[in-house]
Amino acid sequence: MLRNFIVLPFVLLALAAAQQPNKPAPGSAADLAQQADKLSNQGKQDEALALYRQALEKSPDSYEAHLGMGEALDLKGDYAEARNHLSKAIDVAPADSKSQALRAMAVSYAFESNGAKAEEYEAQVFDARLRKGDFVPAGETCNELARIYLESGDADKAYKWYKTGYETALRKTDLLEADKNLWLFRWESAQARVAARRGKAEVAKGHIPAAKAALDKANNPDQMRFYPYLTGYVAFYLGDYKAAIADLQKADQRDPLNLALLAEAYEKSGDAAQAKTYYRKVLESNAHNPTNAFARPLARKKLAGS
Repeated sequence: MLRNFIVLPFVLLALAAAQQPNKPAPGSAADLAQQADKLSNQGKQDEALALYRQALEKSPDSYEAHLGMGEALDLKGDYAEARNHLSKAIDVAPADSKSQALRAMAVSYAFESNGAKAEEYEAQVFDARLRKGDFVPAGETCNELARIYLESGDADKAYKWYKTGYETALRKTDLLEADKNLWLFRWESAQARVAARRGKAEVAKGHIPAAKAALDKANNPDQMRFYPYLTGYVAFYLGDYKAAIADLQKADQRDPLNLALLAEAYEKSGDAAQAKTYYRKVLESNAHNPTNAFARPLARKKLAGS
């Protein structure tokens, strides 16, 4: 019995060590890239870029360094240089990271509201997932591209890709009923937002009850925050800024696009001080994703010189 108590801690330590990911050697390219990632996430892009450059001096084909550098440059607004590094990241990406690199390039084009170029890269991810029969991830790729198109001002292309996303996800034969309703909520929400962007008030408002009914059936508490975003979004693009503010304040306050809409709603309501407060909150986000790709350039432009 005594021997078992002595051996057990060593066994546990060995198991714990085996479960931990291998840490890169201090000072290696991988280590420098990880340090740079943390700095960029903290909003210290200049410091991050210096470390990414050091990493690339050690390993010119480092996928992590090229990807991270491209994303940091996008956050700084240096889009052309960012895409040079993201292109390299695509070239050197391991097979299981290829989709990540392609989506990062699509987001880079979203920073400049270039939906057509974003589609060139998102479509590659979509096709690869479709070939593997990964219908839900393929549908999610469609929705990501659709959102890029919608926020770029192309409602027709957005509608096309949202519809494709919904139909693709439903091709999964064993999709749970709750998940079917979640995808129905997304599709109804998409139709409402597209209609609002087209200025079709009655159509937009007509999809909102259907979206709510599907969301209730999905019974997914984590998704509930998207309903006030939907109603706030529709209200904003239909010109009801008071209602937009009330609803968007109930939505995800970590979502930079939600914060940007709030800022614009306050601005259009004549409250410049509150607008600036929310534009500043937008710039606290250092995510490299479609929502920040649209929110960050807007906030930077609105706060220029203030």
